[in-house]
Amino acid sequence: MASHDEIYRSQADAYEDMIARQPDLSGTVRAIRDYRGLDVLDLGAGSGRLSRFLAPEAGSLVCTDLSRQMLDVLDRRLEALAVPPGSWTSAQADHRKLPLADASVDLAVSGWSVCYLANTGEPEWERSLAQVMTELTRVLRPGGTIILFETMGTATETPNPPPFLTPYYELLERQYGFAHKWIRTDYRFDSVADAIRRTEFFFGPDVAAAIDRHRWATVPECAGVWWKHLSAAEKI
Repeated sequence: MASHDEIYRSQADAYEDMIARQPDLSGTVRAIRDYRGLDVLDLGAGSGRLSRFLAPEAGSLVCTDLSRQMLDVLDRRLEALAVPPGSWTSAQADHRKLPLADASVDLAVSGWSVCYLANTGEPEWERSLAQVMTELTRVLRPGGTIILFETMGTATETPNPPPFLTPYYELLERQYGFAHKWIRTDYRFDSVADAIRRTEFFFGPDVAAAIDRHRWATVPECAGVWWKHLSAAEKI
């Protein structure tokens, strides 16, 4: 099975096709911070899961990701939505070194992305997380907001986060002061066979077997949402 990095390079369209089956998350973001007219950063934007609803209403949008192939899909999607040219930019970048000026955005969002640096399989994950938080604080204006989405388990109806991510989640709340809740982000497919075909390449045979066993055309998934509003003088 290909790694996620390989999938993001060589199967970006298949990934976009899969996540397009998930619910619209605009209401979740808006309930935390109304993004209309704001300058927004989508960190690890991928193929545009969050950018697709942010771009039409944000004042400006910067989309960063390590995969240029994923950003190419994002650019095509935003062009198809007739988002005005110049209102968004996409840039290949590491989360720990962002190509943005100090105090240049009001809201930073990230969907299912910081986890690749902050999981316990990475030898210096705590240091990497600290660097990400330092960069986000640097680019945010006083009073800015950070919203992070991460997995709490695919093919599960209640939260069951992977053990290699729970220390990261605990640190977000205990050390960095993020609030937290969980939501369902189920994938809706035309049939059980369609669900298996469109998810196995990314989630692997165990999830495919669970889909087949439960006869799920709608594949349950749980996601965590963490958010923090920075005070006027705060540095994380």
